[in-house]
Amino acid sequence: MRTILLYTIMTMVAVAVSAQEPTQQEQVQCSNLLLPLRYDADIIKRQFSIEGDTISLADKVMTSTYLKHPEIVVPATNDNTNNNDGGDVIEPITNRPEVEKRPHEIMMPEAEDKIELVVTKPNFWTFSGNYSLQFMQNYISPNWYKSGNSSYSMLGAVTLQYNYNNKQRLKWDNMLELKIGFQATDADTVNNFKTTEDLIRYTTQLSLQAYKKWYYAAQLIASTQFTRGLKNNDATIYSDFMSPFDLNVSLGMNYVVDIWNKKLTGNVLLAPLSYKMTYVDRVNLATRFGLEEGKHMLNDVGSMINIGLTWKPTDNIKWETRFYTFTTYGYLQLEWENTINFQFTRYISTKLFIYPRFDSHEERTTSTYWQMKEYLSIGFAYSM
Repeated sequence: MRTILLYTIMTMVAVAVSAQEPTQQEQVQCSNLLLPLRYDADIIKRQFSIEGDTISLADKVMTSTYLKHPEIVVPATNDNTNNNDGGDVIEPITNRPEVEKRPHEIMMPEAEDKIELVVTKPNFWTFSGNYSLQFMQNYISPNWYKSGNSSYSMLGAVTLQYNYNNKQRLKWDNMLELKIGFQATDADTVNNFKTTEDLIRYTTQLSLQAYKKWYYAAQLIASTQFTRGLKNNDATIYSDFMSPFDLNVSLGMNYVVDIWNKKLTGNVLLAPLSYKMTYVDRVNLATRFGLEEGKHMLNDVGSMINIGLTWKPTDNIKWETRFYTFTTYGYLQLEWENTINFQFTRYISTKLFIYPRFDSHEERTTSTYWQMKEYLSIGFAYSM
């Protein structure tokens, strides 16, 4: 209060001692001395003007007050009045922009204009496939000093996967594997060609999440082959389409493997309850696959373990393994398939396949039930 009173007296004295007649601006300032002191931008503008106008003593006093006693200055508002160069009071300045008012019929869309709302449903299905076709040719002339036989071979493989995952608790995985390989050799005078690889296998698994990576699972595996199985210089048929046909249905727990930054992925199924059916269409082959002579079907109930893993240590090397075992505690079947793929370019690759197998049901022709298959091939490969 004392500061305001001092400011009032100083301003009145400055106007009184001035030799000139008080301007309208100074009259307005003096008339507002008893009001709260408001900031006036025009005073500051006149102080820093480059036009050489004479600065009144009242302006100097108010500028000094702004600087030394800002606590008594009230900020300017939008409704303050501003003075022009002649001192006349002009209309208040406002920052409120005018909004253009448009007719109601322009704001509303016309009747014929229709807005289509497109709702895209999430797609929980994923599809992938691997395709390969590989060849091998070996020529040896009849007079080759070490002897030998020329041979030609071809191997084609297709793996298709169509999986469902609703990102909550339900998964349904489907995989179809098709492999067929042929070989023709000069040493075989009975058969023009025979199969080196022959497989049709369909695997489906329905899973319901139990806890984190553990799922309740039901799995079905069905497998057979395309054509007849033969041996060199032997017309006997050792296997054929639906001879045998294996069907396995299992209930258990499935663990989803996803580690090492997704370099090692796959599933581990532990099924304490499993049913296996073996069907042989050619009745003369029944005893080769553990069936009684003259029978077409064999049923077993036991437990199963099925492990399928894929490991990619680098972008060019991939190892795929499948470990399968079924037992009734009186019968054991074990299979361990290993495929190592070396990808040289996008379409050229080499495959190393190693497949040990044990089956105590099958007819034993050697001193052991263990069997072994292995091949190395090079050719075309494509993945999507």
